Amino acid sequence: MNLTFKEKAAYGLGAVGKDMVYMLSASYILYYFQDILGVSAVAMGVILLVARIFDAFNDPIMGVVVAKTHTRWGKFRPWLMIGTLTNAVILFLMFSAPPALDGGGLVAYAAVTYILWGITYTMMDIPYWSMIPAFTRGGKEREGLTTLARSCAGVGSALVTIFTMMIVHMLGGDGTEGEKAGFRWFALIVAILFIVFITITCISIKEKSTVDMESPSVGQMFKALIKNDQAMTIVIAIVLINTAIYITSNLVIYFFKYDFGGEEWYKSYTFFNMFGGAIQIVSMMVFYPLLRKFTSNTKIFYITLASAIIGYAALLGIAFMGMGNVFILFVPGFFIFAANGVLQVLTTVFLANTVDYGEIKNGRRDESVIFSMQTFVVKLASGIAAFVAAICLSLNSLSDEATTEADQARDFAANVADSAKMGLRMTMTIIPIVGLILAIIVFRKKFILTDEKVEELAEEIAAKKASSN
Repeated sequence: MNLTFKEKAAYGLGAVGKDMVYMLSASYILYYFQDILGVSAVAMGVILLVARIFDAFNDPIMGVVVAKTHTRWGKFRPWLMIGTLTNAVILFLMFSAPPALDGGGLVAYAAVTYILWGITYTMMDIPYWSMIPAFTRGGKEREGLTTLARSCAGVGSALVTIFTMMIVHMLGGDGTEGEKAGFRWFALIVAILFIVFITITCISIKEKSTVDMESPSVGQMFKALIKNDQAMTIVIAIVLINTAIYITSNLVIYFFKYDFGGEEWYKSYTFFNMFGGAIQIVSMMVFYPLLRKFTSNTKIFYITLASAIIGYAALLGIAFMGMGNVFILFVPGFFIFAANGVLQVLTTVFLANTVDYGEIKNGRRDESVIFSMQTFVVKLASGIAAFVAAICLSLNSLSDEATTEADQARDFAANVADSAKMGLRMTMTIIPIVGLILAIIVFRKKFILTDEKVEELAEEIAAKKASSN
């Protein structure tokens, strides 16, 4: 029996909720603790890097736990609900630091809550994606549901990226104390929506079959990667590309607050994110399919990386020429966000193709291993980027404490040294450019899975299956 519209909608709604939670943590935790609460930027950088690496190693462990679970409600839904409830509570606590804490106490609070947030998020994220085979029949139905869920996850991320600062100021008002209150109430709203959406998913989705879930260990992931040179190439490219993108996404809020400036800087920040989110979605759904009709994936990869580099270079140039209007930033933003959307699709396609390559070269298919590694390297890139961003903030003394004279007017940029602004601009543009150029070099030297090669591998695998039957 095919999936009903209700089941599809309920599953997609869960993706919206969980990625709202993820984006709130990923994009604003550094800003909340470092800029609003005054925790050392270096301390926050170390916490975020260590926590992300720990979280990445935690994924396979959670996979084993889920695989061994057997209850009357199935193996996935219990952990999905437990993880959601605990993660929602931790999310609220993370953005509700007790006012009595300061110094080392705040650092400890940030470390404990962020690590617990990562553990509980993994607790629900692994079963959410792993349960698809348990209630789909495979083929187009499974691919269609996966695509729907990924799209809904993008919507959840976009909603938080676009509206967070606007809603924070609406709920709490201006000033440091206003932002503290705003983030606390906004985190509570997101946490409640998260619980409601996942509850709807758990009630509406029933496991229709028993699924043997393969959970690779960390050792298996690295062993499979070392033996598959094409998977290694794509993983390195993903780390370089995502680190570049995440550095910018971590620093862009500081750019608007301390460089672009203005009493209502957060409104300009919201407009920019709204434009960027729309372009990124359009690039995934329209630009990539359109380009694919005319050229190969390999050429599209080079085109999009070149587009991102041009965007970063244009952003750096505009920043030094003066920025009187947010709309001028839409020009470099278009090139960067469009490239990011296409690259998300391309890297997933390339990684999937390395599975076929590994089967021919090593005699085994490692789907679960390869895609577990994708989760690992994305989190690793996120941690590295947060650390680089934190070092930038520390070296340039960018925080509320450094702008007390301008605090009354809420024009933070008015009291920031030109050298600090220059350091911020260079970190969020030149370092990403270097990372993207390195990705091009690695890809050009090592990658061999062209469209023709992929087709050849598919024919070889099909021939092997035919001869074995």
